[in-house]
Amino acid sequence: METTSHICVCDDEAAIADLVGKLLADEGYRPSVCYSAAQVLDLMTRDRFDLVILDIMMPGIDGFTCCREIRKKSQVPVIFLTAKDEEIDKVVGFELGADDYVVKPFKPRELMARVKARLRRTSVDASRVQAQSVLEAGGVTIDEAAYTASVLGEELALTPKEYAILLCLAKQAGRPVASSELFEAVWGEPASVQGNNTVMVHIRHLRKKIAAIDSSQEYIETVWGVGYKLG
Repeated sequence: METTSHICVCDDEAAIADLVGKLLADEGYRPSVCYSAAQVLDLMTRDRFDLVILDIMMPGIDGFTCCREIRKKSQVPVIFLTAKDEEIDKVVGFELGADDYVVKPFKPRELMARVKARLRRTSVDASRVQAQSVLEAGGVTIDEAAYTASVLGEELALTPKEYAILLCLAKQAGRPVASSELFEAVWGEPASVQGNNTVMVHIRHLRKKIAAIDSSQEYIETVWGVGYKLG
């Protein structure tokens, strides 16, 4: 069985929407079935979906318009399931941000294969982004996506400025970063003696918070006459 990905299914033909919902449930997914694009847009304000399967020709808000509205707020994968099989319709669908296009009448196995492939690809992409957002330097781990920093697996309780300083040091791991460079990067103001003193105070606070987790080594080293670096 697949993991319980939450999938929104929308088709104004209830028989088709219900059939797709059953196929998804049989595969171990968690379907939410609705019969109008307005319902889809309403549901998306209150719930999170891993995939949307969307008809195009519906009364009121059509599938193209619905996809356009979805893309204003979300990058959730969208698969069009529709009787519109003209090449121009497919082009429009993809230009609006659809990820796949399945023409009715459809084969259940093919649809499920496309659903699985799309969810698998999304999972791989998410893992790649997560991996790229994590920095490890000098014994400190920073997750830019989560906006967190940790030492020995324990999260540091940092102020925004402390986090920004640590991030700057992590991105230049092994290379000393001047106090003036840190001040300009974090505060966005021209370097000054007062600015260097401000950085020094924040470094002191950072060291204290790190030492509360691990005092066995100096994580932030002072390079005299230059600045600071992660050890």
